[in-house]
Amino acid sequence: MARFLAFHHWKAVESLNADAVSRYLEYLAIQRNVSASTQNLVLNALVFLFREIEGRNLDDMEGFVRARPKRKLPTVLSAVEVKSLLDKMSEKPRLMTSLLYGTGMRLMECMRLRVMDLDFAYQQITIRDGKGGKDRVVPLPNSLISQIKNQLDEVKEIHSQDLTGGFGLVYLPHALARKYPNAGRELRWQYLFPATRLSTDRRSGLTRRHHLHESVLQKAVKRAVIKVNINKRVTCHTFRHSFATHLLENGYDIRTVQELLGHSNVATTEIYTHVLQRGGKGVRSPVDLLAP
Repeated sequence: MARFLAFHHWKAVESLNADAVSRYLEYLAIQRNVSASTQNLVLNALVFLFREIEGRNLDDMEGFVRARPKRKLPTVLSAVEVKSLLDKMSEKPRLMTSLLYGTGMRLMECMRLRVMDLDFAYQQITIRDGKGGKDRVVPLPNSLISQIKNQLDEVKEIHSQDLTGGFGLVYLPHALARKYPNAGRELRWQYLFPATRLSTDRRSGLTRRHHLHESVLQKAVKRAVIKVNINKRVTCHTFRHSFATHLLENGYDIRTVQELLGHSNVATTEIYTHVLQRGGKGVRSPVDLLAP
């Protein structure tokens, strides 16, 4: 807001209108060369300013030059690199990272997994309330079943101790806590990766065991990357990119990959086709044709 007002020489907000917003957004795109996401963030902030504080809408705002979104290719690890990273992790972070790579789930989807989301009979995992509020099903990797069952045994032990101590509650989404008051103490609702200690919700005052904080896994991945000395920008989301790319490389059709990733549009999934062929577009570099 301060930058917006400074651009207009600190005029009173009451004297500024939709045209003033349009000129500032164009200045950001043309003069400051900001990204499309930054321009959109500023637009949303100014719409909020005028609507909530000034009580005015910007419906009459004229068309302005929009910053062009840049198409960024995802970082993808090879299978060898994935294995080398997993080998450098301790047991629990290795299991969580293996799930990210083996199912294509997002970081918080993994953290929020509950006991009831695992289906060993059909060998699948249900991702509930994912991005866009959508549920989907992903495969439960056969090689991880024994590790997951060991993790379930740990969850049962922790939950039993919590119940003995007069606790055992877990957060329930939406209004389920009111509809099923005792469900929060059931094992099936417990997180697959529970936090190491109980915490008290400042809003409700309830003491419950939440899931592990996402930074635990983020730090474990970062440490492994340093140990292996991989010079790519690797985050937890990189394993999701690698999952999709490796499925396409192994011959799975793009619609199947789209469904597993939970993408609404197949165009989002198509970005992973950029590495299906060796080298840029499968072209053999002319320097390789030179005589040795």
